[in-house]
Amino acid sequence: MTLFAAARLPREILFGKGQRHALPAIASRYGRRAFICTDERLAGMSEFTEILAGLEAARVDTLVYDRTLPEVPRDSVGACIAEAKSFKPDMVIGVGGGSCLDMAKCAALLLSHGGKLQDYYGEFKVPGSLPLIAVPTTAGTGSEVTPVAVISDPERTLKVGISSPHLIAAVALCDPDLTATCPPSLTAIAGADALTHAIEAFTAAKRGADADLPQQHVFIGKSALTDHFALLAIRLLGRSLEAAYHDGANENARADVMMGALAAGCAFGTAGTAAAHAVQYPVGALTHTPHGLGVATMLPYVMSYNLSAATEEIAELGGALGVPRQDRDADQLADATIKEVARLFKAIGITRTLADLGLPEDKIDWTAEQALGIDRLIKNNPRPFDLAAMRRLVRAAYDGDMAAAAIVRDGARVK
Repeated sequence: MTLFAAARLPREILFGKGQRHALPAIASRYGRRAFICTDERLAGMSEFTEILAGLEAARVDTLVYDRTLPEVPRDSVGACIAEAKSFKPDMVIGVGGGSCLDMAKCAALLLSHGGKLQDYYGEFKVPGSLPLIAVPTTAGTGSEVTPVAVISDPERTLKVGISSPHLIAAVALCDPDLTATCPPSLTAIAGADALTHAIEAFTAAKRGADADLPQQHVFIGKSALTDHFALLAIRLLGRSLEAAYHDGANENARADVMMGALAAGCAFGTAGTAAAHAVQYPVGALTHTPHGLGVATMLPYVMSYNLSAATEEIAELGGALGVPRQDRDADQLADATIKEVARLFKAIGITRTLADLGLPEDKIDWTAEQALGIDRLIKNNPRPFDLAAMRRLVRAAYDGDMAAAAIVRDGARVK
């Protein structure tokens, strides 16, 4: 067997309580002018005021854009850049959740190369960018370590991505204290997003060791290194996500969840995600529900669909989740693992079905067609899809029928 591994990561990852205080020293290594992307809520917090004071003390001049919106509307990026051009920053700092970090990525890109955001949609179209320092304040998207920025384009029904190794932050600065004020609902949705990232990365298709693969695609399937990060994420989130949801003051649980989100980002930033994310793109466009809520709603059904092709992987991640092996064989342990994921999500308030999420029943076929067309995600799924199979999966998730999600054809699960 030939061992294959790949990972694209920041130059530096710093994690731990109080690490935000290192930002002035880090920023001063990249220059003297920092453009900061955040949102209105965070800009009014004492922690953000403290960050600005630290940068000022380190003689780093700052310009703050504090009007980042959820899902990063395309035209809002242009407004952001218009304010920053004359400032001529040496670096961009993103402080906030996934949208703030994605805005910072887009700002660094356009400040470096100009043009329109649409010029960079897709893969490997970014020739480089200003150094980016990512300071997450939520534990979910993993954007602090990933090569992707997700944008809402009014001319497109579905959200669109810009994917390039050049979008990876130079530094990911992760301080779990910054997540302490996240309300339970955001903790749950973000954490469920992270767990979905890790599970889809770990069960992603193995796409071989072709030397051209990482040069032609940003997401290249699972490998030895991405598996390592995914299992770490699953272990941490499995033991602490529920605790962080119920008690936001639990510092150990907060740290586990933030590290879990970081590790999940390290995994899927190279391995990629799969069918749960593909279905969420059209579902999110129709229901306007949070991304993490949608992918987590889909995950148990996608795991059931993939069971026949990824039994060993699902059983192994069950061990990381803490599912007792007892005398179960791989099939039984994999089934128990899916049940545990569904139980955990129910315990933190994740929606159980697409119907509960608000998907209109007459949009099931359209959702399936759109999901099947997202090739970069579908080709990552360990079990192939055709349109009929995707329709069955979406219908099963709409009805809440886990058993139906596993059926392939003729009423039987294919082994």
